[in-house]
This record gives sequence, C-alpha cells and structure tokens, in this order.
Amino acid sequence: MAQSRFTDMFIRNLKAKQSDYQIREYAERREESGFGIRVFPNGAKHWIFVYRQSGKRRIMTLGHYPEMSLADARAEFQKERVVARKEKLDPIAIRQAEKESIKSGEEERSKAPVISELVTDYLEKYAKRFKRSWLEDQRILNRDVVPVWGKIKAEDIRRRDINLLLEGIIGRGAPIMANNTFKIIRKMFNWAAKNDFIPISPAIGIDLPSPKVDRSRVLSEAEIKILWKSLDTANMSADIKNALKLVLVTAQRPNEVVGIHSSEISDSWWTIPVKRQKVAKSKESERSPHRLFITKTALDLIGDLEVIDSKTKEKKAKGYIFPCPHKGKDKAINRHALSRAVANNCPSGCVNDCEACDDSVCKKDGLKLNDKNKLGIAHFTPHDLRRTAATFMAEMGTMDEVIDAILNHTKQGVIKVYNVYRYDKEKQAALETWERKLSTIINSNPVKKTKRNQ
Repeated sequence: MAQSRFTDMFIRNLKAKQSDYQIREYAERREESGFGIRVFPNGAKHWIFVYRQSGKRRIMTLGHYPEMSLADARAEFQKERVVARKEKLDPIAIRQAEKESIKSGEEERSKAPVISELVTDYLEKYAKRFKRSWLEDQRILNRDVVPVWGKIKAEDIRRRDINLLLEGIIGRGAPIMANNTFKIIRKMFNWAAKNDFIPISPAIGIDLPSPKVDRSRVLSEAEIKILWKSLDTANMSADIKNALKLVLVTAQRPNEVVGIHSSEISDSWWTIPVKRQKVAKSKESERSPHRLFITKTALDLIGDLEVIDSKTKEKKAKGYIFPCPHKGKDKAINRHALSRAVANNCPSGCVNDCEACDDSVCKKDGLKLNDKNKLGIAHFTPHDLRRTAATFMAEMGTMDEVIDAILNHTKQGVIKVYNVYRYDKEKQAALETWERKLSTIINSNPVKKTKRNQ
C-alpha cells in the first residue's frame, strides 16, 4: 500500500489491526522510494526505510512515532537513502557495526580502573620499584586522594577536580603538603597515561598550588640551649628526643638518623649504606656508602649497640637504634615521627611570642604559651637542625668541601669525576669542633678533645 504524501493527520489517524501492516509513501522515481510507516497490533508506529541490498529486501526502522516527527523521519530517510542507493552500502549493517563499537567501548570503559585501583597499580608497578620515597607516596595517596576520588574512573578526573582537592589541603593550613600531594598526583597520572591506563594526564597545565619557599631557618645559640633542655621534658618518646638531638649533633638527614642500625656502626664511624641515602634508585650505582665520624656526644645518644636477648639471656646486636614501638615489627620508627613530635610540642607557625602571633584562633583558645609550645622556641622542622649544624660549622671556619662531605651532598661537575677524596680526617676534626661548640652552648662545659681511630 502506498500513500501519495504523508501528513501528520494521516499518520495520527492510522488504526491498529489484528496484524501489523506497512504503508509506504509514493515516490515518482524508484530511487527515491522506500519511506514508510509500520503499524503494529498494539498501536505502536515505526518509521521504516524499505530497500534492497544484494538482491534481498531489507526493512530498516528509522524511529518511533510520535517520538520522531514526520519531518525528522523524512530527513533520516533521506540520509539513509543516500547510503543505500548512492554509496551502495547497507545502512542496517552500518548501524549494527556502530552499536557493536559503542558496546565494545562501554565494555572497555567498564574495565578502566577507578582511582583506588590506579593508586595500587602505580605503587606496585612504579613507585616501589623506582622511588625510595614510595612509602610517602602511599601515605599521601591513601590519606588525601583515595578517600575523595577512590570510586571515580581515573579517566574521568579533570583539572578542576585536582584543583579542588589541592584547595582543600591548603584550606586546612597545609600549603607545602598541597605541593607535595600535587607532585605525587602528577607523577601517578603521567605514569598512567604513558602506560595507557588513561588517554591523557589531567595534571597537564597545572602549576604548584602554593609558592615554593626555600627554608632558611637556623636556630640561634639561645634557641639551641633552650631546645636541648626542653626536649628532656617534652611530650615525646626517649628515642625521638635522642634522634632529634642526634640530627643536630651529626648534621645528617632526619630519615637517615631514625633509620640507623647497629650494623652500620664500627668503632667511632657510622657508615650509611647507599640504599638509605637520599639518591634515586637509578643512581645508586654512582654513589658509595657515606662514612661519618661519631663523636662522644653522638655515641651517648646512640647508646648501647648490644642488648640481652630475652630468650637466650645472651648479648646480641641491638639492630635498629630507634626501633618502631609496635611489637613484632622489625623496623625503625617512621621518619615522619620526628616531624609529628615537633609539631605536637611546638605547633606549626608558632613564633613563641603571643603578642607577635598573627593566628587569631590560637590567641582565643585560652591556653598559656607554655601549654601550647613545650619546646620554648619558634617552630622549626627536624631538617632545620641539620641546617643549623652546617651553618655553625661554616661560622667556625670549616671548608665548604668538608661540610658538603659531612652532609653527603653530591659533588658537581668535573670535581665529581676527579676528586674522590673522602675527607675522613677533616670530617672528624669538624665534627669534634662542632661538638665542643655545642657543649659550650648547652652548658658552658666544653667536651675535651679526644683522639680517635680513623
């Protein structure tokens, strides 16, 4: 059955019959024919396109009436007619292929990792293999990223999401942590894009959320004296107190100090293995163990290198000098324990002078300064103690080359290739001189110079 020209009224008045039937619109030319409508017993009406492909009659559903209007149906018919008649292609086959492609894409998307899965992959497949600081990556990602983004598809994260996350960290008063978090997020997304977990990193084009500030805090003699005595009564474990003092005495990195092991100490020398130094894993082969003279003060802080075995009652090597307090865990205390202990006893930003303090919230809490700041000086970080020791050594005339050797800084340029001298004698002399100066600062009772083996 053919109708000269479809109208809205004609289509609307079509009635259902006991079986479905078709009506096609009349076309003067055969190549323009094929547009029609199909009416089902339940009253449903489908726009159709009837054509032949490879000698076989094909019926393609264009859409449903009235959801698809007559005008839209006719436009759709013209588009598919071009495909079938002029391009000699099968519109139904093309549509089926498109559906399969969409289905395949949806299946691939369903397999795409959510952030919690991406974090696990990043830590296991990259960070643990190539980053010495992978535990820090794990801590920050699990604390600040997974709780917020954990169930979101990694490919759905946008720059706005990253900015909002970082703004939240800044909002709680931790701008430096916001920078550190962003660096880890950026590394993770770059790795994910490189390994086809996501098409492109959303971190591209984002700058550090907070200005990068190089710290220059150096404790004065008065502050050193106050701190040394205040540590004895501070709210922290004896191990952390001694570790903080040992950073000041040895000028070593806080994480290297807390990880010190009895096997690293021989006579009056401490040898820090390459795997515990601040160096990328890929550069480990270019470094050598760091050898440091241990003064009497440092040895006192380290304490006994042997302990009595609770089972055999015999002496044995102590192992970690500052062991993790959790029973059953054979490892050193976490390197962040020092920073947390300082912050708990000397809050971040505290200037140790309430009149000069700009923190209005802190002023209104009703607590006395001694209740807030138990260390008696302006806020500092454990790393500031290392900088303080190096600065005092320089003031006492120690050569930069010797200070760099004590600090275990990487030599630069041709010096790195041609100067392999380790400055052991000079390091010993500098550290003993600093020990006497420190003793004078603390109690005006300088330590006598003693001869020690190289």
